[in-house]
Amino acid sequence: MPDMSASANLALTHLVPLAKEVDDNKVTPGVLGFIVFAALAVGVWLLMKSMNRHMGRVDFEEAPDPRAEAAPKDGKRKPGAASA
Repeated sequence: MPDMSASANLALTHLVPLAKEVDDNKVTPGVLGFIVFAALAVGVWLLMKSMNRHMGRVDFEEAPDPRAEAAPKDGKRKPGAASA
């Protein structure tokens, strides 16, 4: 089996001159970065819109507390009943 480190080293030596041509002060995300950011922003906006629509459809009604139903309506507790 051939030595893979030699081929990796050779590939890196060919890529290093390409990296040196880029000016460190002028590196920007460019058009591709803007397109990716805009696509993510549109995706988040659509997800939020969908979530609002789904949350509006939720009909939540809280179940009554069983302890409140067991309590007498006159406000007096039964003797020996523990308070919660």
